[in-house]
Amino acid sequence: MNSDNTSGPGMFGRRVRITVRACGHLVGGIATALPALVTLGLLPLLTVSMSVLLIGVFGLPYLVLWIRVLAGRERRRLSRYLGRDAPAAYRRIEGPASTRLRIALTDGATGRDLLWLLFQATAGLVVSLFGLALSVAVLFAASVPLWWYLVPEGRPVSMLYPVDSWPDAVGMLGLAVGLFGIAMLAAPPLARWHARAGRRLLTSPTRRRKHLAEQVAELTASRAAALDAHGIELRRIERDLHDGVQNRLVAVTMHLGMVERALSREPSRPATALPLVREVQETAVEALAELRQVVRAVYPPILADRGLGGALAALAARCPISCDLRIGDLPPIPAALEATGYFIVAESLTNAVKHSGASRVEVSVSGGKGDLMVTVTDNGDGGADATGGTGLLGLRRRVEAHWGRFTLDSPPGGPTVIEAVLPCEW
Repeated sequence: MNSDNTSGPGMFGRRVRITVRACGHLVGGIATALPALVTLGLLPLLTVSMSVLLIGVFGLPYLVLWIRVLAGRERRRLSRYLGRDAPAAYRRIEGPASTRLRIALTDGATGRDLLWLLFQATAGLVVSLFGLALSVAVLFAASVPLWWYLVPEGRPVSMLYPVDSWPDAVGMLGLAVGLFGIAMLAAPPLARWHARAGRRLLTSPTRRRKHLAEQVAELTASRAAALDAHGIELRRIERDLHDGVQNRLVAVTMHLGMVERALSREPSRPATALPLVREVQETAVEALAELRQVVRAVYPPILADRGLGGALAALAARCPISCDLRIGDLPPIPAALEATGYFIVAESLTNAVKHSGASRVEVSVSGGKGDLMVTVTDNGDGGADATGGTGLLGLRRRVEAHWGRFTLDSPPGGPTVIEAVLPCEW
């Protein structure tokens, strides 16, 4: 079993990666901010010139198409950073020259693109330059000892002050750490604000309303499925309590009554009731064990004690077949999602052992873009079905109730791959 550390160092590493990615997004914005600034500056001149020269009817549609190209590049960049599409809703510019001009000027997307152009050429350029300056400062300060080593003796290296000795050069590493600390505090929120604002400007309100309606419909369907799954789970718990724990407790009550009658008949010989007392004790122990089993099925106590990583490590250790567990950096996870992730792995391991004929299972749990990603792969016979009323159907409903994605790939002959993505941020 392999397990990665998910404690303090892992969280710090995740913060570093988030900061580096945010700085990369801010710096990458220069690629559209500078063309946007140039286009915005030339836009009035080009518009007036084409109107005076009477070529506006031919030239303006091409200017609009150029702005669409810039906006398209930014949409792709924002989609990569946010992990969400920024769909375009353009009308095709085609037909005679007069028709092309009318479409270019009356398309609602043209107004949104112009607003984005203004935003990207001003605020977008400012935050991009800030990200560039901060990134360059961190890299240069961290590399000063190398420059001091490479530069000929007697020629100081200049940063905020001339560096002309090894203590000064090494001291610049402290400045690099401080600047990176500023980047960790400032770059991620700036990048998120810029990306979300740009996406809002570039996305059609109609598309946003349609997407919201689709989300509401999906949430309604997943809520109904979750209620069904909840009802099934309640009936299972009731059945387990009725058939197991309740019968044990009834047996304990009956045996205690027998002990009472035995002691009443022969109060001077309590040893005669000793076998009954031992039987009562054994039955009570069995009832307690079954009750604990029911409690584990509701919310495993090990999650509260050791967290998701420790609970999965215990599952992997108890697995009868070879289980390779890899746990990456995890985002903060709500308790309900922790339980869902745990049950996904537990049910998948059970299916691999009982039904697939697998000899090896690989479990991967990681976090990315605020999601919890769980993947379980076994080398069994395949042919698993998530619609046949098995535990996999319950897993699908659990995941969809959290607005997550559940996929099952199990061709005949294997392998079987179960993947779930659970959003930890809304």
